[in-house]
Amino acid sequence: MVRPEPVDDNLSFLDAGFLETEDSDPHASLTIGALAIMEGPVPGQDEFRDTVAARFAKLPHARDRVHTVPLDFSAPSWTPDPHFDLGHHLRRVAVPEPGEEESLFGFVARVMAHRLDRDRPLWECWVVEGLTDDRWAILTKIHHCMRDGITGTKLFEAMCDEVGPQTSRTAEPDTDAERGARTARVHDSRAVESLAPVDVEFLSPVRQLRLVSAALAIPRRLTAAGIGCATGLTHLLSEMLTSSTNTWCIGPIGRQRRYCAAELRMHDVREICATYRVTVNDVALAAITTGLRQLLLTRGERPEPHTVRTLVPVSVRSATAEHAIHNQVSLMLPFLPVDIEDPVEQLVAVHERLTTHKASKEAEGGKAFTAVAQYGPFMPMAWAVRLATRFPQHSVVAVATNVPGPKATRHVMGRTILEIFPYVPIALRLRIGIAILSYSDHLAFGLTGDYDTTPDLTDLSDSIERGVLTLLASSRAAAAASE
Repeated sequence: MVRPEPVDDNLSFLDAGFLETEDSDPHASLTIGALAIMEGPVPGQDEFRDTVAARFAKLPHARDRVHTVPLDFSAPSWTPDPHFDLGHHLRRVAVPEPGEEESLFGFVARVMAHRLDRDRPLWECWVVEGLTDDRWAILTKIHHCMRDGITGTKLFEAMCDEVGPQTSRTAEPDTDAERGARTARVHDSRAVESLAPVDVEFLSPVRQLRLVSAALAIPRRLTAAGIGCATGLTHLLSEMLTSSTNTWCIGPIGRQRRYCAAELRMHDVREICATYRVTVNDVALAAITTGLRQLLLTRGERPEPHTVRTLVPVSVRSATAEHAIHNQVSLMLPFLPVDIEDPVEQLVAVHERLTTHKASKEAEGGKAFTAVAQYGPFMPMAWAVRLATRFPQHSVVAVATNVPGPKATRHVMGRTILEIFPYVPIALRLRIGIAILSYSDHLAFGLTGDYDTTPDLTDLSDSIERGVLTLLASSRAAAAASE
């Protein structure tokens, strides 16, 4: 039997934070997931079980459960489940005829709302039969303490068939965080090259001077980075403590969820990006802005500049931690410009606000805080998290996370994956969560809503699609006018 490669058995402070938050909010289930729509025919149960068993065997902690210490005297850790049974994690159902999306999405909402059993490894995989056009689906569900959005895709990709190096890479980095991480890796590699041991007698005087200058600049750069992190953390904390304008989007939530999706062509999105010189993340958040604005107006609310503060997760993975399994995310808290009516002006405003938040070093400040907390005593930190999450927050209205998925078409057991829809949980009075995932030429939005307070969640998904189509029409008109 193949065993996972050796990994760290202790949860990081951020990993454990998701458990603490879930413990503090009885209505939350902090699981992330992905729904893959598959081309038929559906495989047999034994065939699928054997395939998953072989491919999941290499995943870290796939056979481990969480071990906690009374009173949080130390951080939780992973320990092998002595009674591991794959049957507890592989499930199979069929949606009612005629097998339309509404039934499928309703099933996803029910599964994801249910908490995972902490006495067992914290993941599940569902096979869903009975979809129209001879299709079926795979739903993967994993607790957020095990993975962040980027590494969480590995649970899904572990089921995919082997692919060559030319087709195994994920989509080009489209989020600000991913492009920043790529840039950091380039700078890190250059720094390593410049400081690597060399025989200086073969270096020219100019090269020696550059090496000396680089060494002398290190203290200054470290000081600047420290000041930047402190400034960013201060800015981030001030935003977290500042309330948004009163809106129905934030308030008490129940245990049940709604789920729906929107889907766009990546080619169309990139066309918009080229015209207005923005990123895919900018276009996605602008489309969400359009949808939330319409939802507010429909409910009789007046969209104001400080109505919708959105939590935007940011990956802070370094080059050395690219394959680390711990959560390595920070966040930005921009206000979406729902007060602006014109979609193009919304897009410009989103781009400018994200640029401003990046310049304020919010993500770096959040990363520095979790890094420092990692080396402090766990008990007071855990109790502080529980205490903070028990107070009702009034600052963040929604969460919107963008995760790059596979760029090439993928297969499971020879069956083509047609579409992939992501899932993000909601908690702490957030009534709407939106996950964005790119796959092949698709850009999918997975919308999670509180069941009792978001009966019009599908209106939001429709408005997101219309918002991008409006931007596409405007970009083509602008391109034609410039010719």
